[in-house]
Amino acid sequence: MSLALGQNENYINNIENSKTLPSMNSFMYICEYLDITPLDFFNFDAPNPTKSDELMREINRLNAHQIELIENIVREFRKSK
Repeated sequence: MSLALGQNENYINNIENSKTLPSMNSFMYICEYLDITPLDFFNFDAPNPTKSDELMREINRLNAHQIELIENIVREFRKSK
């Protein structure tokens, strides 16, 4: 990943081990590389942020009635936990 971001091979390891912090630009490149948004990066409750983003993109293509139907299905799933 470090090399793919145009950095030296220890770059990500140094971030993981708190030896350095990425610049804001580097952070944005890391998010892009991981195919997540910065919000996803900090959302520790999201089990699968990439799938959540993909689902939201699909939902945004639906009409109001279809979205309401999806919302009802999700509520039913949550009730059955």
